[in-house]
Amino acid sequence: MSLTNLTSCLNLDLGNRRQFDARALPDFILMTDEKRLVDPLPVVRSLPENSAVILRHYGFPGREDLAVRLVALGRRRGIPILIAGDARLAQKVGADGLHIPEYLAARGPGRWRAWRRPDWLITAAAHSPAALFRAARSGADAALLAPVFQTASHPDSRVLGCLMFATWCRESPLPVYALGGVSETSQRRLKGSGAAGLAGVGVFLI
Repeated sequence: MSLTNLTSCLNLDLGNRRQFDARALPDFILMTDEKRLVDPLPVVRSLPENSAVILRHYGFPGREDLAVRLVALGRRRGIPILIAGDARLAQKVGADGLHIPEYLAARGPGRWRAWRRPDWLITAAAHSPAALFRAARSGADAALLAPVFQTASHPDSRVLGCLMFATWCRESPLPVYALGGVSETSQRRLKGSGAAGLAGVGVFLI
């Protein structure tokens, strides 16, 4: 199944967004990865409509230059670009938002709040119900909950599975994206889970 058909497959409009008075959210979020996806630009060019990109590439020496190029491409394609873990960089390159790693969300709004622009989209990483509530208190618009399925990048991590993921979605104070091991095959199991959308790397490389 192609990514362009995933929205109807997941019934996203009937999912976790409906219970929130939140800004319009993307259906899909590409997480960049300096090992699996050194140059994300070609993939961004082929992303389906209503997608967003979170630039990680934390240790990448050309991260700022890559951020500038992604923001320019995102403007042309109407795809929001979020910067992970660096509000200063997000503001410098004119990004559309910020992604907060779980360890930063655990500290509360912190210094990044002072850098936040009113129109930014803020997402946060979460691995537990407590982390979902911390993300909401930190001011996030949505959370990326992981790992839903076994993933090659973290093969030893305990996975949530569909039932636990769906339960935590229903209990979450903010919209939740499925992250971790989401593929063309596994995403079918998330139908009706309440997911606001899909996030990851591999699902965009099929």
